[in-house]
Amino acid sequence: MRILPKIKSPADVQALPAEELSVLAEEIREEIIHVTSENGGHIGPNLGVVELTIALHRHFTTPKDRFVFDVSHQGYVHKLLTGRFGDKFRKIRSSGGLSGFLNREESEHDCYGAGHAGTALSAALGMATARDQNGSDEHVVAVIGDAALTCGITMEALNNIRSSTKRLIVILNDNKWSIAPNVGAIHTYLNELITNPTYNRIHEDMEDFLRCVPGGEALKKFGSKVKQETKDFFSGDYQSSLFEKFGLRYIGPIDGHDLKLLDQYLDFAKRSEDPIILHVLTTKGKGFDAALGDPEKFHGTSPFCKDTGKSKGGKPGKPPAYQDVMGKALVEFAKKDKKLVGITGAMPSGTGLKHLRDELPKQYYDVGIAEEHAVLFASGLATNGIKPVVAIYSTFLQRAYDCIIHDVCLQDLDVMFCMDRAGLSPNDGATHHGLFDISYLRCVPRAVVMQPKDEDELVDMMKTGIEHKGASFIRYPRGSGVGVRMKDEPEPLEIGKAEVLREGEDIIIWALGPMVQDALMLANKISAEQGLHVGVVNARFAKPVDAELLSEHARSANLIVTMEDHVRVGGFGTACLEALSENGLSATPVVRIGWPDKFVEHGTTQADIRAWNGLSPQDMERDILKGYQAATAKPAAAPALGYPSGK
Repeated sequence: MRILPKIKSPADVQALPAEELSVLAEEIREEIIHVTSENGGHIGPNLGVVELTIALHRHFTTPKDRFVFDVSHQGYVHKLLTGRFGDKFRKIRSSGGLSGFLNREESEHDCYGAGHAGTALSAALGMATARDQNGSDEHVVAVIGDAALTCGITMEALNNIRSSTKRLIVILNDNKWSIAPNVGAIHTYLNELITNPTYNRIHEDMEDFLRCVPGGEALKKFGSKVKQETKDFFSGDYQSSLFEKFGLRYIGPIDGHDLKLLDQYLDFAKRSEDPIILHVLTTKGKGFDAALGDPEKFHGTSPFCKDTGKSKGGKPGKPPAYQDVMGKALVEFAKKDKKLVGITGAMPSGTGLKHLRDELPKQYYDVGIAEEHAVLFASGLATNGIKPVVAIYSTFLQRAYDCIIHDVCLQDLDVMFCMDRAGLSPNDGATHHGLFDISYLRCVPRAVVMQPKDEDELVDMMKTGIEHKGASFIRYPRGSGVGVRMKDEPEPLEIGKAEVLREGEDIIIWALGPMVQDALMLANKISAEQGLHVGVVNARFAKPVDAELLSEHARSANLIVTMEDHVRVGGFGTACLEALSENGLSATPVVRIGWPDKFVEHGTTQADIRAWNGLSPQDMERDILKGYQAATAKPAAAPALGYPSGK
């Protein structure tokens, strides 16, 4: 009889005999490998925290005690240990299944939702401080990765721990990776801490000594303080200064896959009268050879074959992904201009900058998970004649908003932003949908915001942005391009000028980015079935909008339709309404098609999520025809004056 299906709550984990825990760990790994092979997901991070999460649930009881996981992409094990094994877990990240991240709406055991790095320590500190003010006694545990220490937010939280609470447990889950290998001084520091031969020898000798003396096991159980003081004596203050100068008592490093050892240290941490950090070493992808061999790919992967690790679903001749089109084009631009550099925040593969890293490493910078720094770093480079290309997902660039305004646009610096995952990111859900960037950029003076209809136009826009003097932003979707033929030489576009793809008199659809393909399909269908003349415009620019052409169309057509893969509030459609109003055409009938004013859920496909939110092809056609009927309806006849007959 398998153990995992019997786990309905953390109490069931606590009731298991110690000798069954390794079996449970093995079953959890089998389940995660099976499910992610079908659905994709964050397999490597979850395989690395199996024993750690089991140990946490053995010592603490959620929902009373609080676990705050940084990013929470490693929360699959937590979900399985809190009664979520079953059909919904088997459909994780898919329509009708669990979220791939922790979600407060999903379970009372998820005390804090996440999806971006660096949030756990601040949130946990807030919870611990609130506990102190409320006079309650729950434990608060923050589980942060070593990559989180590259986030400025985490360092800000460290600065406030000692002045805010006396009881907080921080687990530093150190696997030497974020998505790509970790970089920078913090990574070097942790590596020195782990590999210090003096400390490791003393640490091992202390373990051997405690096992030999009478009562040694008891001393070992509560001997972390002795070990720490021994470590300080032999290796000096340097090794533990980073954390202890912030007021946290440092314990470690310890083996994060040794359940017995984790049990001892967590027991000690619960009794600590000071904020404490346990430095736990784990192996990303443990238990699955393919993930161990390629940690970057298996950080977050598409469905794959369990036997070989090869990705499923690849179609011969499939168009390249936008991220790779961008990355390869940047290499060609950079070969011709040594002043051109690429900057990523720990995502060389996801953004396509791996191509620049591999071919022109001296023109490539990975700053770690530090989006604010990435933008500020770019602004500094730009003041000295370098042209930075900052490649960051749309949803992650939100974290650097002030830097965009204050440090790039206000100072009118030449920085180009390539914003991958602009629009829907189906499996990841609300934390990763890039549905807000047009709204948050349109109000910023000097910003030029564009979106290509296909991969060839993406490269044209890159050339446009590189030649532009000032800040430019190119947003493009996740996934494959359209499959168009790429020109031999890219051509710069005239900023603020749209492209007419199909003439029309009755309805003219102004579409942005990938919605151009939908617009052409709808125009063909409506023209064929309704006998209407439907035009299509590739808007190209969300800022500045081609107000001249839009005004011309508003005067000649019965209805203007705007289409965007973005929220309607403050988006491209709103920009068109503003342009019409400023040109005295506010009475023009306009139908805006875009995402509603809500946080959009996750699902298996874009088609699923669109259908749930009124954006299926049938929904869009219905809204367009309804708008046309309203725009062309004859006014009702005025009622006759006088009294009704018979009176």
